[in-house]
Amino acid sequence: MAVEPVDELPADDARLVSWAGPAFILFSIVLIPWTIYLGFNLPDRQESSHYNIAWVGFDVMLLVVLAATGFFALRRSPFLAVGATAAATLLVVDAWFDVVTSPPGSQFLQSLASAVLIELPLAAVCGWLAYHTEHLEEERIVLLQTPRGNR
Repeated sequence: MAVEPVDELPADDARLVSWAGPAFILFSIVLIPWTIYLGFNLPDRQESSHYNIAWVGFDVMLLVVLAATGFFALRRSPFLAVGATAAATLLVVDAWFDVVTSPPGSQFLQSLASAVLIELPLAAVCGWLAYHTEHLEEERIVLLQTPRGNR
């Protein structure tokens, strides 16, 4: 015998969720003075002995997230929202750091063009995919919870 869906959504009463909201707001507030401190105290220039490893590692993470997003899209998976959100985030971060760490001249212009023409538009597509997937999942849940006679 099939279980009929209930009329009310189950409440999310997980203890982690109840303290995560206030904790993350507190973390963001604490980050304000820290960010101001860094803005005044970090050097304008810094040589890094692992600069290449940092960028290659970041690009590998981006590659994995983009591949996962593509896989989830092909499968029409509800995990597409998570993958697309992660991809959008990494693409925006990549665009930001490419532009602000580029030396003046042709490298800066190349980074700016890449950000404006590739990374940021792709991040916008990923944002739309995440929104669309979440919206579709919400519609499916509502449909499943609607009594059969009211459909």
